[in-house]
Amino acid sequence: MIHLGQRLHNQRVQKKLTLEEVAVATKIKPRFLAAIECGDYSKLPSPTYAQGFVKNYASYLGLPRAEVTALFRREFDEARAYKVLPNSLSKKQEFPRITFRFRQQYLLLMAFILLLASYLVFQYRGFFFAPRLVVYTPKEGGTVSENAIITGKADTDASVFVNNVQVSVDTNGTFRKSVSLFPGKTAVTIIARNKFGKETAVERDVIVK
Repeated sequence: MIHLGQRLHNQRVQKKLTLEEVAVATKIKPRFLAAIECGDYSKLPSPTYAQGFVKNYASYLGLPRAEVTALFRREFDEARAYKVLPNSLSKKQEFPRITFRFRQQYLLLMAFILLLASYLVFQYRGFFFAPRLVVYTPKEGGTVSENAIITGKADTDASVFVNNVQVSVDTNGTFRKSVSLFPGKTAVTIIARNKFGKETAVERDVIVK
């Protein structure tokens, strides 16, 4: 089956005409004439120009208009000839969009998992870690009276014991307890214990006078 471009090419060769000669006579650039002969209508300025150039070219070569029109309509696909982007390039652009969307969803998922893990660690940190305990008084090796004052700070959710006697802890975690001690050298034991049984102990050796 002969194509329109081949039909035009054969007719031009039969008449022993060059593309430059046809271009001078028809006022159509040689590169456009070559594109028509190759059937590459995408290289023409627009569908209107494509149809006009083909008619003028065929008319100059003396080809029947009905034959040329039928061949042109059969071959010319405006959507395919003047597509903004080729399929290969469209797929290349689509792939980065899919990749970016997947990456965005992955980052959101990782952020959610990280937040969830942080929340669980914060809520159940007592299961893994012993409670914090700081004893302000008495100092190690210090001298205290028989009614010694024990002060310090612990985690707010911890229970504090001084010599096995539980003491109250305020909302800031601080505690203060007066204990009776026998004269001489003795030890004061302070323990902070959380609800998971984890505990921190501080023992201070003091001299009671």
